[in-house]
Amino acid sequence: MEKATQVSTINVRDICYISIFTAIIAVMAQISIPLPAGVPLTLQTLAVPLAGIVLGAKRGTISTLVYVLLAMVGVPVLANLAGGIGYVFGITGGFIFSFPIMALVSGLVADKGVKSPVYWLGLLAGVIINYLVGTIWFVFAADSTFMAAVTACVLPFIPTTIMKLVLSGILGDTLRKAMRKANLL
Repeated sequence: MEKATQVSTINVRDICYISIFTAIIAVMAQISIPLPAGVPLTLQTLAVPLAGIVLGAKRGTISTLVYVLLAMVGVPVLANLAGGIGYVFGITGGFIFSFPIMALVSGLVADKGVKSPVYWLGLLAGVIINYLVGTIWFVFAADSTFMAAVTACVLPFIPTTIMKLVLSGILGDTLRKAMRKANLL
C-alpha cells in the first residue's frame, strides 16, 4: 500500500494574511526609539511573535521571511524607514535574521494549543533566541566584547521585552481564538 502524502499549499487567504502581518511588522518597526549604542527600541519584536501566534508557525514564519527579504532588497521597512543589504547586515542584523526563528517558535507553541507555562516558555524561548543571535551578531559586526554587546543589546530592553512578551502572548491568543471562531483561519 502506498502511503498518502500531504501536500502543503498556500492559498489566496494565506497570501493575504502573510502580507497583512508583513505590513504590520513594517509599521511596528517605525515605532522606534534610537538608543546610544545603535540598537533601537522598536515594536517589531511585538509584531514578530504575534505573527507566529495568530497565523501559526508556517504562515507567521513566511511573513517574517518576506519582511527580511523586502528589507534586503531595499524596501524601507526597517526602523526609521531604512532598508537595503547594508542595514540588514549592519550591527542589528542578527536581530533581523532571527525574526523568522522567533515567529516559528511562537507559532509552534500556539499551534500545539498548549497553555500555561509551556506556552509562555515557548514565547520566552523565541525572545531568548532573538537576543542571542542579535547579540552574537553585534559582537562581530561592531567589533565588540560580549559584555559590551549585552550592555548595548540586552540590558536596556529587558523591561520592555517583558511587556511585549506578555502583550503578544495575550493579544495573539485572543486574536487567534476570535479569528478561528469567525472561521477566518
